[in-house]
Amino acid sequence: MSLLNRVPVYVVNGFLESGKTSFVQETLSDPYFSDGGNTLLIACEEGEEEYDDHILESYDVTLVTALEKEAFTVEFLEDCRKKYKPTQVMIEYNGMWGMQLLRDIQMPKGWFLAQGITLVNAGTFDLYMQNMKSLFMDMAQDSDLVIFNRCVEGTKAASYKRNIRAANPRAQVEFEKEGGELFEYEEELPFDLEADIIEIGDIDYGIWYLDAMDHPEHYEGKTVRFKAMVMKPKGLEPGFFAPGRRAMTCCADDTVFLGFLCKSQNLDKLRNKQWLTVTAKVKSEVRKEYSGEEGPVLYTKALKSADKPEEEMVYF
Repeated sequence: MSLLNRVPVYVVNGFLESGKTSFVQETLSDPYFSDGGNTLLIACEEGEEEYDDHILESYDVTLVTALEKEAFTVEFLEDCRKKYKPTQVMIEYNGMWGMQLLRDIQMPKGWFLAQGITLVNAGTFDLYMQNMKSLFMDMAQDSDLVIFNRCVEGTKAASYKRNIRAANPRAQVEFEKEGGELFEYEEELPFDLEADIIEIGDIDYGIWYLDAMDHPEHYEGKTVRFKAMVMKPKGLEPGFFAPGRRAMTCCADDTVFLGFLCKSQNLDKLRNKQWLTVTAKVKSEVRKEYSGEEGPVLYTKALKSADKPEEEMVYF
């Protein structure tokens, strides 16, 4: 198929009052986004804010609705393709429907998912995490960009970012004030990067893991000490294993192993799922195990058997 016939689909999701409609209208009003083409906007819920007819007309946007989950079908999308022949599609998705519907649905010929964006009202994030964590993290897992809006002094931005990055390491996470300005915050680390040996507490493993993966340069040439479980996945280069911890992303049934590539001369003495205290020097290297990107590679100085932590699961 010619690239000229490919139609990008942008999915904007989030709960009610997360700012989806405002974000969509701002995006549609950007000349670089419209770029002279015709956009099909599919709205899957009715929010408090309505779309501005002037914006829709000015940027050649056709608005259609699919307010019931049962209406969002392959046939509905195919009818939209034939009737409107859009050059791009934006879907304001209903976060309460769950993401599996989008994962399973077959897009019309030529349409492809170009970007997933999750909008979050920072003022209600804690409440949603307490009551609908699984549903929210389901959205975050499929998103390329997560935007926390309406941030104010006291917003726990660093903690929120860690939660998102644990569920979806590839997601870009941004924070904005009420008016859309960038919200600045400090990412505080609970350990001393200048210590001769950086001691990583059991409860701080998740924070360290995310910082080390995002900023391997912070640890270049430094020595760290932490407690971890041994994993020896198939396919690793001889002499390497992966010490790490399991982290809960959505619920008790949805966990992920957060481990590092680690070289040791005592690999034959290690057992899978054995707990160790690892002391190692860190080097930043481009490795296939990190998808061809630069990441922290550990070179062990000492391995010592250890009791498992009081809380085995990592939280953020």
